[in-house]
Amino acid sequence: MQTISNELEELLNMVHYNKEIKKGTYLFHEGGAADEIYYIQSGKIQISKTAADGQELTLRICSEGELIGELTLFCAPAKYMLSAKVVEDGVVSAIKKDVLEKSLLKNGKLALQFMKWMSDHFRKTQTKFRDLILHGKKGALYSTLIRMCNSYGIMKEDGILINLQLTNQDLANFCGTSREVVNRMLSELRKKGIISMRKGKIKIHNLKYLREEINCEDCPPEICRID
Repeated sequence: MQTISNELEELLNMVHYNKEIKKGTYLFHEGGAADEIYYIQSGKIQISKTAADGQELTLRICSEGELIGELTLFCAPAKYMLSAKVVEDGVVSAIKKDVLEKSLLKNGKLALQFMKWMSDHFRKTQTKFRDLILHGKKGALYSTLIRMCNSYGIMKEDGILINLQLTNQDLANFCGTSREVVNRMLSELRKKGIISMRKGKIKIHNLKYLREEINCEDCPPEICRID
Protein backbone atom coordinates (compact mmCIF):
# COMPACT_ATOMS: atom_id res chain seq x y z
CA MET A 1 0.00 0.00 0.00
CA GLN A 2 1.34 3.40 -0.97
CA THR A 3 0.75 6.25 1.45
CA ILE A 4 1.58 9.92 1.36
CA SER A 5 1.51 10.47 5.13
CA ASN A 6 5.30 10.45 5.52
CA GLU A 7 5.87 12.97 2.74
CA LEU A 8 2.93 15.29 3.37
CA GLU A 9 2.38 15.15 7.12
CA GLU A 10 1.50 18.85 7.14
CA LEU A 11 -1.77 17.98 5.39
CA LEU A 12 -3.04 16.49 8.63
CA ASN A 13 -2.77 19.92 10.28
CA MET A 14 -5.30 21.24 7.75
CA VAL A 15 -8.04 18.71 8.50
CA HIS A 16 -11.40 20.45 8.83
CA TYR A 17 -13.40 17.47 10.11
CA ASN A 18 -13.52 13.68 10.04
CA LYS A 19 -16.33 11.73 8.39
CA GLU A 20 -17.37 8.09 8.66
CA ILE A 21 -17.96 6.41 5.31
CA LYS A 22 -20.15 3.37 4.64
CA LYS A 23 -19.82 0.73 1.92
CA GLY A 24 -22.07 1.38 -1.08
CA THR A 25 -22.35 5.14 -0.55
CA TYR A 26 -20.67 7.89 -2.57
CA LEU A 27 -18.29 10.42 -1.06
CA PHE A 28 -18.78 12.63 -4.12
CA HIS A 29 -20.10 12.41 -7.66
CA GLU A 30 -18.56 13.45 -10.97
CA GLY A 31 -19.71 16.98 -11.85
CA GLY A 32 -20.60 17.93 -8.29
CA ALA A 33 -19.36 21.19 -6.77
CA ALA A 34 -16.01 20.61 -5.06
CA ASP A 35 -14.75 22.59 -2.10
CA GLU A 36 -13.00 19.78 -0.24
CA ILE A 37 -10.47 17.05 -0.84
CA TYR A 38 -10.23 13.97 1.35
CA TYR A 39 -7.48 12.13 3.15
CA ILE A 40 -8.33 8.47 3.77
CA GLN A 41 -7.75 7.38 7.35
CA SER A 42 -9.23 3.91 6.85
CA GLY A 43 -11.43 1.99 4.41
CA LYS A 44 -11.31 1.76 0.62
CA ILE A 45 -12.74 4.07 -2.04
CA GLN A 46 -13.18 3.33 -5.74
CA ILE A 47 -12.47 6.20 -8.13
CA SER A 48 -14.29 5.99 -11.46
CA LYS A 49 -15.37 7.86 -14.59
CA THR A 50 -18.72 7.38 -16.33
CA ALA A 51 -18.92 7.73 -20.12
CA ALA A 52 -21.84 9.30 -21.98
CA ASP A 53 -23.22 5.82 -22.78
CA GLY A 54 -23.22 4.88 -19.10
CA GLN A 55 -20.10 2.69 -19.27
CA GLU A 56 -18.09 2.95 -16.06
CA LEU A 57 -14.30 2.94 -16.05
CA THR A 58 -12.67 2.34 -12.68
CA LEU A 59 -9.32 4.09 -12.36
CA ARG A 60 -8.17 3.44 -8.81
CA ILE A 61 -9.04 1.78 -5.52
CA CYS A 62 -7.65 4.06 -2.84
CA SER A 63 -6.99 3.16 0.75
CA GLU A 64 -5.37 4.45 3.94
CA GLY A 65 -2.95 7.34 3.52
CA GLU A 66 -4.14 8.54 0.11
CA LEU A 67 -5.75 11.76 -1.12
CA ILE A 68 -8.83 11.85 -3.34
CA GLY A 69 -10.51 14.81 -5.00
CA GLU A 70 -7.09 16.36 -5.63
CA LEU A 71 -7.79 17.05 -9.33
CA THR A 72 -10.01 19.99 -8.35
CA LEU A 73 -7.11 22.06 -7.02
CA PHE A 74 -6.60 25.47 -8.64
CA CYS A 75 -9.69 24.98 -10.82
CA ALA A 76 -12.45 27.61 -10.90
CA PRO A 77 -15.26 26.84 -10.66
CA ALA A 78 -14.20 23.55 -9.10
CA LYS A 79 -16.17 20.42 -9.94
CA TYR A 80 -15.25 16.84 -9.19
CA MET A 81 -13.92 15.19 -12.37
CA LEU A 82 -14.48 11.66 -11.06
CA SER A 83 -16.82 9.80 -8.70
CA ALA A 84 -15.79 8.25 -5.38
CA LYS A 85 -17.69 5.16 -4.22
CA VAL A 86 -17.01 3.60 -0.82
CA VAL A 87 -16.19 -0.12 -1.15
CA GLU A 88 -15.09 -0.67 2.46
CA ASP A 89 -16.26 1.14 5.61
CA GLY A 90 -13.83 3.64 7.07
CA VAL A 91 -13.07 7.24 7.96
CA VAL A 92 -11.91 10.15 5.82
CA SER A 93 -10.59 13.56 6.83
CA ALA A 94 -11.90 16.55 4.89
CA ILE A 95 -9.48 19.33 3.95
CA LYS A 96 -10.88 22.57 2.59
CA LYS A 97 -9.72 23.12 -0.98
CA ASP A 98 -8.99 26.82 -0.53
CA VAL A 99 -6.97 26.16 2.65
CA LEU A 100 -4.75 23.64 0.87
CA GLU A 101 -4.30 25.91 -2.15
CA LYS A 102 -3.15 28.80 0.05
CA SER A 103 -0.75 26.51 1.91
CA LEU A 104 0.76 25.24 -1.35
CA LEU A 105 1.28 28.80 -2.56
CA LYS A 106 2.99 29.84 0.67
CA ASN A 107 4.97 26.70 1.47
CA GLY A 108 7.44 25.81 -1.28
CA LYS A 109 8.55 22.58 0.39
CA LEU A 110 4.99 21.34 0.74
CA ALA A 111 4.22 22.34 -2.86
CA LEU A 112 7.26 20.42 -4.13
CA GLN A 113 6.27 17.31 -2.18
CA PHE A 114 2.71 17.57 -3.45
CA MET A 115 3.90 17.96 -7.05
CA LYS A 116 6.06 14.85 -6.70
CA TRP A 117 3.13 12.85 -5.38
CA MET A 118 0.88 14.10 -8.21
CA SER A 119 3.54 13.22 -10.78
CA ASP A 120 3.66 9.62 -9.53
CA HIS A 121 -0.14 9.51 -9.61
CA PHE A 122 -0.25 10.70 -13.25
CA ARG A 123 2.43 8.17 -14.27
CA LYS A 124 0.32 5.33 -12.86
CA THR A 125 -2.74 6.55 -14.77
CA GLN A 126 -0.75 7.04 -17.96
CA THR A 127 0.66 3.50 -17.93
CA LYS A 128 -2.82 2.06 -17.35
CA PHE A 129 -4.21 3.86 -20.41
CA ARG A 130 -1.15 2.71 -22.38
CA ASP A 131 -1.98 -0.92 -21.66
CA LEU A 132 -5.63 -0.42 -22.54
CA ILE A 133 -4.87 1.30 -25.85
CA LEU A 134 -1.98 -0.88 -27.03
CA HIS A 135 -3.27 -4.29 -25.92
CA GLY A 136 -7.05 -3.91 -25.88
CA LYS A 137 -9.37 -5.65 -23.42
CA LYS A 138 -6.97 -8.52 -22.75
CA GLY A 139 -4.17 -6.10 -21.97
CA ALA A 140 -6.44 -4.11 -19.69
CA LEU A 141 -7.40 -7.21 -17.70
CA TYR A 142 -3.89 -8.65 -17.51
CA SER A 143 -2.35 -5.33 -16.47
CA THR A 144 -5.12 -4.85 -13.89
CA LEU A 145 -4.32 -8.24 -12.35
CA ILE A 146 -0.60 -7.41 -12.32
CA ARG A 147 -1.27 -4.04 -10.64
CA MET A 148 -3.56 -5.65 -8.08
CA CYS A 149 -0.77 -8.09 -7.21
CA ASN A 150 1.53 -5.14 -6.52
CA SER A 151 -1.08 -3.29 -4.46
CA TYR A 152 -2.90 -6.06 -2.59
CA GLY A 153 -0.93 -9.24 -3.28
CA ILE A 154 -0.01 -11.71 -0.54
CA MET A 155 2.61 -14.33 -1.34
CA LYS A 156 1.43 -17.93 -0.92
CA GLU A 157 3.16 -21.24 -1.63
CA ASP A 158 1.30 -21.67 -4.92
CA GLY A 159 1.02 -18.08 -6.08
CA ILE A 160 -0.01 -14.54 -5.18
CA LEU A 161 -3.39 -14.01 -3.51
CA ILE A 162 -5.03 -10.69 -4.37
CA ASN A 163 -6.48 -9.79 -0.96
CA LEU A 164 -9.42 -7.84 -2.31
CA GLN A 165 -13.02 -8.94 -2.84
CA LEU A 166 -13.79 -8.53 -6.54
CA THR A 167 -16.74 -9.39 -8.72
CA ASN A 168 -16.36 -9.94 -12.45
CA GLN A 169 -18.27 -6.69 -12.94
CA ASP A 170 -15.66 -4.90 -10.81
CA LEU A 171 -12.94 -6.22 -13.09
CA ALA A 172 -14.97 -5.27 -16.17
CA ASN A 173 -15.18 -1.69 -14.90
CA PHE A 174 -11.39 -1.56 -14.59
CA CYS A 175 -11.09 -2.72 -18.19
CA GLY A 176 -13.81 -0.54 -19.69
CA THR A 177 -15.60 -3.60 -21.07
CA SER A 178 -18.56 -5.88 -20.36
CA ARG A 179 -18.81 -8.53 -17.67
CA GLU A 180 -19.33 -11.19 -20.34
CA VAL A 181 -15.98 -10.39 -21.96
CA VAL A 182 -14.21 -10.56 -18.60
CA ASN A 183 -15.99 -13.83 -17.75
CA ARG A 184 -14.63 -15.39 -20.93
CA MET A 185 -11.05 -14.18 -20.38
CA LEU A 186 -11.01 -15.31 -16.75
CA SER A 187 -12.36 -18.71 -17.76
CA GLU A 188 -9.53 -19.09 -20.27
CA LEU A 189 -6.95 -18.15 -17.64
CA ARG A 190 -8.40 -20.68 -15.20
CA LYS A 191 -8.31 -23.46 -17.81
CA LYS A 192 -4.62 -22.72 -18.42
CA GLY A 193 -3.89 -22.77 -14.69
CA ILE A 194 -2.77 -19.13 -14.71
CA ILE A 195 -5.26 -18.11 -12.03
CA SER A 196 -7.77 -19.62 -9.62
CA MET A 197 -10.70 -18.00 -7.87
CA ARG A 198 -12.25 -18.66 -4.47
CA LYS A 199 -14.80 -16.69 -2.46
CA GLY A 200 -14.46 -13.61 -4.66
CA LYS A 201 -10.67 -13.48 -4.45
CA ILE A 202 -8.20 -14.23 -7.24
CA LYS A 203 -4.92 -16.09 -6.88
CA ILE A 204 -2.27 -15.63 -9.58
CA HIS A 205 -0.25 -18.81 -10.16
CA ASN A 206 1.78 -17.60 -13.14
CA LEU A 207 2.48 -13.88 -13.04
CA LYS A 208 5.22 -14.28 -15.66
CA TYR A 209 2.62 -15.40 -18.22
CA LEU A 210 0.53 -12.26 -17.72
CA ARG A 211 3.59 -10.04 -18.05
CA GLU A 212 4.82 -11.73 -21.22
CA GLU A 213 1.39 -11.57 -22.88
CA ILE A 214 1.32 -7.76 -22.67
CA ASN A 215 5.05 -7.21 -23.19
CA CYS A 216 5.38 -5.84 -19.68
CA GLU A 217 7.94 -3.01 -19.50
CA ASP A 218 8.87 -3.82 -15.88
CA CYS A 219 7.67 -0.50 -14.50
CA PRO A 220 8.71 0.12 -10.88
CA PRO A 221 6.25 -1.47 -8.38
CA GLU A 222 5.38 1.98 -7.03
CA ILE A 223 4.05 2.92 -10.49
CA CYS A 224 2.51 -0.42 -11.51
CA ARG A 225 -0.29 -0.28 -8.92
CA ILE A 226 -4.05 -0.03 -8.81
CA ASP A 227 -4.21 2.34 -5.81
